[in-house]
Amino acid sequence: MIGILAPLLGVFIVVRRMSLIADALSHVTLAGIAASLLLEKNFAVMAGLNPLYLGMAFSVGGSLFIEKLRGVYKHYQELAIPIILSSGIGLGVIFISLANGFNTDLFSYLFGSVSAVSRTDLWVIFTISIVVILIIYLLYKELFLLSFDEEHAKASGIAAKSIHFIFIVMVALVIAASMRIVGILLVSSLMTLPVAASIRIAKGFKQTILFSIILGEVSVLGGLFTAYYLNLAPGGTIVMIAVAILIIAIFYKKISIKKQG
Repeated sequence: MIGILAPLLGVFIVVRRMSLIADALSHVTLAGIAASLLLEKNFAVMAGLNPLYLGMAFSVGGSLFIEKLRGVYKHYQELAIPIILSSGIGLGVIFISLANGFNTDLFSYLFGSVSAVSRTDLWVIFTISIVVILIIYLLYKELFLLSFDEEHAKASGIAAKSIHFIFIVMVALVIAASMRIVGILLVSSLMTLPVAASIRIAKGFKQTILFSIILGEVSVLGGLFTAYYLNLAPGGTIVMIAVAILIIAIFYKKISIKKQG
């Protein structure tokens, strides 16, 4: 499911030139998870609460702040992402230090751990998958137009602010849901690397989406199987397979251009 969701949203993120948004929101999510573990440690009533929920809340909050800052810095919209990225890292470090450093739970969120995925996590990911795929299907034309020509989209009467809001919340939820598999530090890779590879070989936008999903699935499933049999970290293995696919795609494109020439 993550292999489908991350590249699917990643295509729109890359086209909008917002590739770093996944990094920013993943660090904000880390702050939420660290805050959840801190609360669990200090308040008995919070014991047993899935840290993913507070992580998602922080991620959605961060995404809304990014949209707000993009409005404040109209001529320097890219500034919104590093501002939220820095804030997320700062908050995360403070919460981790208050909780007396890293523990096993936090480590599994940082680098991904398939064995740590609970049945609840699975249902959360499944629900998010259904919602995201349905929204993309219903708002495909609007998202496509906004991604390539925002001014024309607004002139056409599309509710740009509302669709931006829906899109950014979807990205936040998918990032939070992906953390258990690939980890906070690597989640942006799964949103951008399959897309970067498919851009090199695809001949249209829809084909780019299809190839991105296929390459995302190959990366995730290949990474999980390789990590299991070679006793490696799954998150890192998934990312390195995605990197290998990207390198192959780049060389394939160069060779095909030479042949045509």
